[in-house]
Amino acid sequence: MAAMSDSPRPWITDEEALRYHGGDRPGKIEVVASKPLSSQYDLSLAYSPGVAAPCRRIAENPDDSYRYTARGNLVAVVTNGTAVLGLGAIGPRASKPVMEGKGVLFKRFAGIDVFDLELDCEDPAQFVETVERLQGGFGGINLEDISAPACFEIERELKARCEIPVMHDDQHGTAIISGAALLNALELAGKRIEDARVVFIGAGAAGIASARFYASLGVRRENIIMVDLRGVIRADTADPAEPAAEFATTRNVRTLEEALDGADVMVGLSAGGLIKADHLARMAENPIVFALANPDPEIEYDEALAARPDALVATGRSDHPNQVNNVLGFPYIFRGALDVGAREINEEMKIAATRALAGLAREPVPETVSRVYTEGDISFGRGYLIPKPLDPRLLTSVAPAVARAAIESGAARYSIDDWAHYEAELLERVGIGQKLVSGLITQARKHPRRIIFAEAEDYEVLKAAQIVRAQGIAEPVLLGDAGRIEALVSEHDIGGLEDCALIDPVAERELRRDYARILYEKRHRKGVTFEDAVSFMSDPNYLGSAMLARGDADGLVSGRTREYPKIIRPALRIIGREEGAGRVAGMYIVNSRRGVYFFADTTVNLDPTVDDLVDIIALTARTVYFFNMEPVVAVVSHSNFGSARNAESERSAAAVARARKELPNLVIDGEVQANVALDPELLAANYPFSELVGKRVNTLIFPSLSSGNIAYKLIGALGGAELVGPVLMGMHKPVQILQLGSSAREIVNMVAITVVEAQKRGAEAE
Repeated sequence: MAAMSDSPRPWITDEEALRYHGGDRPGKIEVVASKPLSSQYDLSLAYSPGVAAPCRRIAENPDDSYRYTARGNLVAVVTNGTAVLGLGAIGPRASKPVMEGKGVLFKRFAGIDVFDLELDCEDPAQFVETVERLQGGFGGINLEDISAPACFEIERELKARCEIPVMHDDQHGTAIISGAALLNALELAGKRIEDARVVFIGAGAAGIASARFYASLGVRRENIIMVDLRGVIRADTADPAEPAAEFATTRNVRTLEEALDGADVMVGLSAGGLIKADHLARMAENPIVFALANPDPEIEYDEALAARPDALVATGRSDHPNQVNNVLGFPYIFRGALDVGAREINEEMKIAATRALAGLAREPVPETVSRVYTEGDISFGRGYLIPKPLDPRLLTSVAPAVARAAIESGAARYSIDDWAHYEAELLERVGIGQKLVSGLITQARKHPRRIIFAEAEDYEVLKAAQIVRAQGIAEPVLLGDAGRIEALVSEHDIGGLEDCALIDPVAERELRRDYARILYEKRHRKGVTFEDAVSFMSDPNYLGSAMLARGDADGLVSGRTREYPKIIRPALRIIGREEGAGRVAGMYIVNSRRGVYFFADTTVNLDPTVDDLVDIIALTARTVYFFNMEPVVAVVSHSNFGSARNAESERSAAAVARARKELPNLVIDGEVQANVALDPELLAANYPFSELVGKRVNTLIFPSLSSGNIAYKLIGALGGAELVGPVLMGMHKPVQILQLGSSAREIVNMVAITVVEAQKRGAEAE
């Protein structure tokens, strides 16, 4: 967790902050029931007499508390308020807003519930005894804002006495996050960790914990020098009873200046302004400078680079690159530990978290992450040593790494067999479900396919191509002006595409003539001459469609920069509909907090007839099956089963009747209002005859393009759901047309869909 300042940021006033924390509902947290409590039956299950059954089970087997209570997803954030970052010893009551904030971060980033406990207790022995007695109600304990040296004793004793993970985040969070930055900085500096000379400025809890952890990562203890207010901690003068004595040096150095002579790494965990340009001048080539004091670093980021342009610099501030922020660690470390019922957070688990963070920083950064930050394109290098705090990939990178380490080190109660499924569940925990898309990406990685990117002259498209290639989702085929593409790659330093297939349709006249034959054969009796066809092939969408039609690629993705009709027309002319499909249609996937829904038709058929609707129903049902879900279909209208008769409602009812005959195994009903279809109790109470009663509707068929289009765009604009699509259904080969202005992340999702479709078509052909 980033340190706080006694004064708010310039754009936040005290009045605003107090209004935020106060208001009609003071504080930032609440307890929400996770089970229904709307009837006497529910109450009987939740409390007496039903609650006795799980109580008896847990009495027989204490570990069943993880099965029948919220314990396995509940962390205690415990403090005594003796060292609140930026505020000092303000006491337990004054520290509660901070602990509530910690709880919000746990929930937001990892889906973990928190009870914050502010103990009015400064005696370490009493503190330990209190927390030890509370451990049975929690899956983990996060110690917070406890002053040194008491924090060392408290954590050590609790780890020895408790059967659940205990971690003092102020010690280990900084160590784990800065450790990831250290690994990447050393690689960029061309230095080996076992050779690195490291100077720690500050011998408090974070400094000592970081020094210990760096030693676990490979730094030699004899290469560590620790400095506090009295100077260098030396073996001949240090008090053996003080925690920092384990890092007392035998070198003949006494001052900070002498300690920094030839040092490779400086880690500041002390106070602002202690380091000057002259200090950095003493350090070795490519010095690594971690100025982590907050709110004011030991030396300002820009000042450090001005003094040493070759330096690799990190701070604890969010307004500079390379922010060492504990939120990169604790939510995901506890998430991984809880998910395997870990008994502790051991050194192996912490190292796994560090290496996962370091590895993630080296991967291509999704556009959705870059867009949140103002420094433009983000890529691994001196200005990007560790991931950004708002990177959603942290959850599926760090938590699984920690869980694996817990299992392999023997700290886990349970194992995980299906890691891909586990990653999908992680994404589902934090709100908007990503299980479906995550599963598709996992499937795509198993057998990547060649996918045509017909708009490769666009930055977002190139970024998506970089991501899908780096993640092993697809092998991109880039179409467009070669000069523009190469300029974009150079301007934005988009790596990993150097040896990708790149085709410039305008420059490749013979290639155009070759592929023009495909269009000519299909359209020569509809007024298209051969020279017309050659001319059409200058358009990447025509050329890409011809390549796909001939089997020179496995799928095509386009549409970010041009309107839908301009993209679908070439595909229909050259590739055409699949055999047996009366038409094509478009569908959106809506990932909401209530689950996944499928909306159709949202992009193609303006005013569908009964025949059209039946075709759309069949295509949509098949596509829902494609996503490994069982379709439960409601044909929606302004009417409920004839309550308002007009041409549109009667057309929808007729389509349902026809679909039942042609698709006898499909669960479908309508016409029905959308709110009724999605409210099981309302539907059952008023229309008990409906085929949808007792089932969860997940597929909505709209009576017109206008209604479907309006519905999905309203949901997207109002928030609370993520849209994936539009998914084009009914084409002879895998073609997906993007929404105008799609982000790189959205393009990646559509590429994954295209790859999986190509995989399934290939399997069927075999």
